[in-house]
Amino acid sequence: MSGWLKGGVVLATAGAALIVTGLIAPGITRAVPEARYRADGHRDAAPLPGFWTNDRATQATPVTPAPPALDGIIQSLGRSFNGQVGIAVQSVDNGWTISYNGARHFPQQSVSKLWVAMAMLDAVDRGRITLTTPVTIRPQDLTLFHQPIAAMVKADGYTTTVQDLFYRAMTQSDNTANDSVMRSIGGPSAVQGFLARRYIDGVRFGPGERLLQSGTAGLSWNQSLASGRAFYSARNALPMSVRQRALDAYIADPVDGASPVGIVTALAKLKRGEMLSPASTSLLLSTMSEAKTGPQRIKGGVPHDWHYAHKTGTGQQLGARQAGFNDVGIMTAPDGSSYAVAVMIGSTTVPIPERWALMQAVSRSVAQLHVSRTGVLPARTSENGFGFTGENRP
Repeated sequence: MSGWLKGGVVLATAGAALIVTGLIAPGITRAVPEARYRADGHRDAAPLPGFWTNDRATQATPVTPAPPALDGIIQSLGRSFNGQVGIAVQSVDNGWTISYNGARHFPQQSVSKLWVAMAMLDAVDRGRITLTTPVTIRPQDLTLFHQPIAAMVKADGYTTTVQDLFYRAMTQSDNTANDSVMRSIGGPSAVQGFLARRYIDGVRFGPGERLLQSGTAGLSWNQSLASGRAFYSARNALPMSVRQRALDAYIADPVDGASPVGIVTALAKLKRGEMLSPASTSLLLSTMSEAKTGPQRIKGGVPHDWHYAHKTGTGQQLGARQAGFNDVGIMTAPDGSSYAVAVMIGSTTVPIPERWALMQAVSRSVAQLHVSRTGVLPARTSENGFGFTGENRP
């Protein structure tokens, strides 16, 4: 498989994707057995019985011209924000895309949990695991930052199911739950292989939470850092110059980087049913709609009578500077029209309310565009509570 190495991790490109064979009918079907693919994206000789296929994934979505008014607003919002920001909006139904810094790679942080979830559900679709597959988390499996499940992990471990871990990762952004799901399907290479098979360009997947966060801080990971405040103590003991160099390097070329356009393209394909089986698509979208994180990000500008399914991500801070403050998701209007939206703040020192204001301005503008084209007035936008503000949590 083609790709490039970064920090010892193979990063797949869309060009590395292998063409799926055995497609026999439009749409999603139970087809003749598709070729089996290993976690690294290469094809095995043995077929996988009864795997669903979707030939819409290989067809271009008809594209209508992007609305100039929305394009102007997005460009203005991007230019006026004090920080490194990328914005993208794609019409799921009409195919047009508007972006500001849309091709640039920004730190994903917990947005990358979305790709773990998709790769896991793809493994379910292929019959490699089930949602009820048991997983035991032991103390040596703990990560860092936001991991509520850690309170349940005793000396002899905590056993639950893949579905429970998936739900915790997507709705609470639990880092240990997410890494456990990733390990259950074969690790980072399985996620990279899935992205390649689905022709997702502009999205990298890093080495997992522990190596990502320790490297960003300028540390080398050892499991003792997962205990109590050990990570924070070790990070605080580093010379400031070491921390700054590590953070600068991460922001400049993030190992978990993704472009806003790459993300909205993948989200639009998910919504159209081109990434997963119908059952897995429905499960993922419904779970994303239950996310507890980031209520004042993009969601804060989504009208009450619209539906929003999303994933947030927040990176480490050094002083007032934060590396990664993101929200990506799918806005669906009452008439069923949908828009994939991504706002990726790679680095900024502005207060959190200013970041919220940018994100809400994007979602409000998308809703207003839809109103101008359909004549259907939206309900009042949400004003629901404050979100998490800590590192790597929402």
